Amino acid sequence: SFMQGSKLEIPLWLAKGLHDSKRRIISVELPKIYKEAWRTVFSADANVVDLHKMGPYYYGFGSQLLNFDNPENPEIAQSILQTFISRFRRIMDSSQNAYNEDTSALVARLDELERALFRAGQKGLNDFQCWEKGQASQITASSLVQNYGKRKFTDMDG
Repeated sequence: SFMQGSKLEIPLWLAKGLHDSKRRIISVELPKIYKEAWRTVFSADANVVDLHKMGPYYYGFGSQLLNFDNPENPEIAQSILQTFISRFRRIMDSSQNAYNEDTSALVARLDELERALFRAGQKGLNDFQCWEKGQASQITASSLVQNYGKRKFTDMDG
């Protein structure tokens, strides 16, 4: 059995299950990257932080932490949002210039959400360049649009 005040590392899903703001079964200690000292680093220059090393799911995990009634929640939420905003432009710029520079060092430092954005930016650029060169022989309507059109016609039949 555990004494009151014992510290344990438990998975997030279990902490969420045990957390009850009325009955103080557990209190959650913030991981260091969300504490005030790191929030200060992020606000100074979020681009210098290796988010992948610090926590590959920085944004997702941080937003889950807001489920716990921590008095610092407003500051944590603001820090996560500002970090995303200040890093977003550089990620998108790099994804659009990916053919002219080695981006592996940048990508290695990105959180998983940022990596997905970077890949989406690269794919968009690549698709556009193929279309420009005439390599995209035809532009096809998405299945969503096609299905919408079919549904409209069948509605009219009745």
